[in-house]
Amino acid sequence: MTIREQIEQFLVSAVFGVIGASADRHKYGNKVLRCLQQNGRRAVPVNPNQQEIEGAVCVASISDLPSEVKSISMITPPAVTAQLVPLAIAAGIRNIWMQPGAEHPEAVALCRQHGINVIADGSCLLVVLGYHDH
Repeated sequence: MTIREQIEQFLVSAVFGVIGASADRHKYGNKVLRCLQQNGRRAVPVNPNQQEIEGAVCVASISDLPSEVKSISMITPPAVTAQLVPLAIAAGIRNIWMQPGAEHPEAVALCRQHGINVIADGSCLLVVLGYHDH
């Protein structure tokens, strides 16, 4: 698949998980959530320390995501990405987009071994969907 085809497949999900969602509007974990919302997409923030972010109810971990979530965007430090990818695979996630700075080579390899559509080439969801800071 080309990167464009990978992104199109990622965007088919009915609901998206935002791993590393943040209540801080200056952080990428917040901007990715808002970007999905701005594009009319339902997103579930994953943050064990928040009740809700940008009006969306948070879940504490990947395993708590609703079953209709098939795509997750990861805005996490690489070491955290590596810890969480096995949970995502176990939860039935089919598409994982490691945002720039979240990539981890072993996590990418694990995704590929399990047939997960992994985007970790430096592509940014904010650029692809056209994020606007209001």
